[in-house]
Amino acid sequence: MTPRLLKLPSSLKTFVLALGTATLLLACSQNQTQQVKQTKPILIDGSSTVYPITAAIVKEYNAQSPADDLDVKVDFSGTGGGFRKFCAGETDISNASRPILKQEMEVCKKNNISYLELPVAFDVLTIVVNPKNTWANDITVAELKKLWEPQAEGKIKTWNQIRASWPNQPINLYGPGKDSGTFDYFTAAVVGEEKASRNDYQASEDDEIIARGVINDPNALGYFGYAYYQERPGDLKALAVDNQKGSGPIIPSSNATEIEKYRPLTRPLFIYVNAVAAQDNPAMNDFLDFYMQKAPKVVQNVGYIAFDPEDYTKLYRNFHKTKVGTVFGGKSEFNLTLDEVLTKRAEY
Repeated sequence: MTPRLLKLPSSLKTFVLALGTATLLLACSQNQTQQVKQTKPILIDGSSTVYPITAAIVKEYNAQSPADDLDVKVDFSGTGGGFRKFCAGETDISNASRPILKQEMEVCKKNNISYLELPVAFDVLTIVVNPKNTWANDITVAELKKLWEPQAEGKIKTWNQIRASWPNQPINLYGPGKDSGTFDYFTAAVVGEEKASRNDYQASEDDEIIARGVINDPNALGYFGYAYYQERPGDLKALAVDNQKGSGPIIPSSNATEIEKYRPLTRPLFIYVNAVAAQDNPAMNDFLDFYMQKAPKVVQNVGYIAFDPEDYTKLYRNFHKTKVGTVFGGKSEFNLTLDEVLTKRAEY
């Protein structure tokens, strides 16, 4: 499947523009002070879902930078693990596959870590099975809840317990670990509570490990970001998801109309930037400008869904005249209307 640019739904388009007015004034008057400030390495950690985007941009940036210029290093420990480091002041940028949570906001505030919240791509959480699975082609959100909720642990063990027409065969689950933003988002969207999940499954913060598990197990079911499915569509089978709102089962794709129908498993992906580090390190602004310029092409190449170019341009222009904080209020939100996003004020 060739990735396509996403013409943003009005709600998400407004979300992108709202974030452009809900973040930090990075400074037009820094030219003189930057001359005396010392560049430092930029340290990035966080989401394994966002990692392929940031890693590709970092590789390109480091390749074009002078040898004695800024060095940018990127790793992944999951969205939650990344925020722990970020709010402790150990990293400069945190990749995130869900918004910053209330408790993470409180830690950042306690440690005087102010931040910018910037969307970089769009994703659809993808439910996958092994291609040898001939019985499952779609699944409802209610069935996903029945399969993954805490009460299912040790009880829901076979496919026919999910749907009577499916075989009486073991169902082996693979999914993100508890430090994963994908885990947080999925549990909130499907189970109804962040971090509420059965524990008897193969867990990893590395989506590659989850993908390999499903590829090697005919009875497997797992979930992760869309890009990890797009990398290997012949080795994995994506299930259509029915949100039971009248549209029927929808296969994950880059089609904007279908994405709207795929809720609640659609989500923006972010980077969070330490505002003070951006001011104090003169090369940070250069790197962040480079990031936003390269994001549309890199996002497509990696396999996620890029925003419309005009939305990146608006976000890029607004980046230097914005305020710190988040517009999400410390939790994942799935169905914000256009007006709600417009009227929401950034919170720090």
